[in-house]
Amino acid sequence: MNTSERIMTVLRAPHISEKSARIGEIANQYVFEVSPDATKPEIKAAVEQMFNVKVDSVQVVNVKGKAKGFKGRSGRRTGFRKAYVRLGEGQSIDLVAKA
Repeated sequence: MNTSERIMTVLRAPHISEKSARIGEIANQYVFEVSPDATKPEIKAAVEQMFNVKVDSVQVVNVKGKAKGFKGRSGRRTGFRKAYVRLGEGQSIDLVAKA
């Protein structure tokens, strides 16, 4: 897989929550769900290429899946990896654009 194909598979989806909306307003950061083996430079390149913006920094968090029970059986939800991407001054991403 070459680098341009790899960059297109790094970002999975924007992570929409109350916390991500608050961080977007306060710190100009956006949250994305990314592939489990994605690195910070790959995430930065993917966001810059897909949204045509300048990325200042990237922070990555591995979220563990919750332990849940159903009818006496215990199980575990799958975990995922998310990235907090801080954009440069005056830059923004419209995540709710009409397709």
